[in-house]
Amino acid sequence: MSPIGEEIYVLRNMRRALFGEPLPTHRQSHERLSNLAALAVFASDGLSSVAYATEEILLVLVLAGPAALRMSVPVAFAIVALIAIVATSYRQVVQAYPSGGGAYAVAFENLGRLPGLVAASALMIDYALTVAVSVASGVAAITSAFPDLYGYRVAIGVLCIAVVAWANLRGARESARVFMVPTYGFVGLLLLTIVVGLFRQARGMGPVMELPTQSDIAVTQAFTMFLVLRAFASGCAALTGLEAVSNGVQAFKEPVARNASRVMTWLAVLLGVLFLGITVLVSHLHVVPLHHETVVSQITRATFGRAPLYYGVQFFTAVILILAANTSFNGFPRLASVVAADGYLPRQLTMLGDRLVFANGIVLLGAVSAILLAGFGGQTHRLIPLYAVGVFVSFTLAQAGLVVHWRKLRETEADWKRRAAINACGAVVTAVVALVIAATKFTHGAWIVLIVMPALIHMMLRIRRHYHAVDAHLSLEGVEPPPPVRNLVVVLVGSVHRGMLKAVRYAASLAADEDAVRAVHIETESDRPRRSLTEAWDRFGLGIRLVVLKTDYRNLYEPLEDYIREVLADGVYDCVTLVLPEFVVHRWWEQILHNQTALRLHVAFHNTPGVVIANFRYYL
Repeated sequence: MSPIGEEIYVLRNMRRALFGEPLPTHRQSHERLSNLAALAVFASDGLSSVAYATEEILLVLVLAGPAALRMSVPVAFAIVALIAIVATSYRQVVQAYPSGGGAYAVAFENLGRLPGLVAASALMIDYALTVAVSVASGVAAITSAFPDLYGYRVAIGVLCIAVVAWANLRGARESARVFMVPTYGFVGLLLLTIVVGLFRQARGMGPVMELPTQSDIAVTQAFTMFLVLRAFASGCAALTGLEAVSNGVQAFKEPVARNASRVMTWLAVLLGVLFLGITVLVSHLHVVPLHHETVVSQITRATFGRAPLYYGVQFFTAVILILAANTSFNGFPRLASVVAADGYLPRQLTMLGDRLVFANGIVLLGAVSAILLAGFGGQTHRLIPLYAVGVFVSFTLAQAGLVVHWRKLRETEADWKRRAAINACGAVVTAVVALVIAATKFTHGAWIVLIVMPALIHMMLRIRRHYHAVDAHLSLEGVEPPPPVRNLVVVLVGSVHRGMLKAVRYAASLAADEDAVRAVHIETESDRPRRSLTEAWDRFGLGIRLVVLKTDYRNLYEPLEDYIREVLADGVYDCVTLVLPEFVVHRWWEQILHNQTALRLHVAFHNTPGVVIANFRYYL
């Protein structure tokens, strides 16, 4: 095996060790997920949001003093009711659109192109922000237990995003295996914390470790309805991730619609129980939100002390928050592939990778999320206001689209009125919530999303117009067979050597006759003797005409371009095939020692009309 072949072999083995052996296409059905595995994959985002949703409510209410914190439980009940409404509606999305696509597919088909693109842009923004928020929250759980790491939170967060992206690039089933243990470990330990904590409160037992008192809270704002609405808007972060199941229906085992509906129900029940349980326990313990310690850390410390169970809860909370990004890494690539298949995103996003996952979408999401995390300094509270708007916009459009969908089926669907009523109720409620979030969070960062969404929609429309124009140009409708092409072959000659001789022979094979092939040499130094070159060419040039072009500015591109333009301007030839000889060395670092003239000219002529580039490689 040649040295180059050895390097390629090593790189291929490294790739397979890192991402696994390539999977054949017929294995795609075997890569689908069971309900328990799918719950771990698609529900990790929704379940993990309970780790910070209650805290977001408290951070708003605390501005009005200790008395306002008592409103956290009524706000939580309102949010749980909203979870029930949205989950019921999305069960119908799953059943009506088992092919996936979620809010985008529903809105696009029933409300039109623009509402569909609004839903798609909202969801894609939501997925990117979900990764950033989840990882930032997970890192916050780590720094709560180990405060010395606080200064490294951004670096830790970016590393975590890279690890989750890598796990997803290995395939859906492998990522599910990785995420099942932390997901169910988190649910089990958090339920244990809630049950033990509420039991201790019912028995009149005090906290195992004292918590900061509410007497030190300074009142900075009046307790108003607007403040309560702000708290409600912040707590609605608990609903993020509910839509992921509808976007990834095709990842489930058959029957996909029934299995996805079941997982949606399980997710809603677990989410409601955990969120309400944490909020009630927080209210009983009179927890105060702190910048250096999370609410979950405080209630666990008050329930178990600094016992192993405390560190277990913190560990699984950190892991589930970081792995909650996995929901987006499954939802975003699938959604992007559906939108790209319709021509509104680059078609590369529709391509399955070696492991039967949409690898390009995974890499894109990881890069955007890492930039967001670093740009906002890894602060959860700075990121959350940005993505709640997009979540509820997509909720509203999906449910409004389903109302139209059921009306279309009124002749064949006996139960259409009940289904339409459920979705209409959900659409109204989520639309009101979206307006509340936009109004209360506008100055806190929601305005950024309201700018980014139209920009993203504009980009998608431009992409669609591009593909439409390309299709029109390539259409065969009304086209006559083109006339024969008169081609001139030009081979660039720097010096005469073994590799050059093979390149000249190759160039001659492309030409129709001897007059249709020429060798061009560019003389970059006026005092350079040409005799040795011409003598070698007379001996080895195969009778092909040698043209010498002079340049006083040591530039290869301009004289060659001028020559080709003159040839084409004469009208004798329709195109020029430019043969660029290059030799390939044994090792990658040896390539640095050479000028890369062929590569530079290939790039320079890449978009020149009438020129075809052919790189002829000679392997040393």
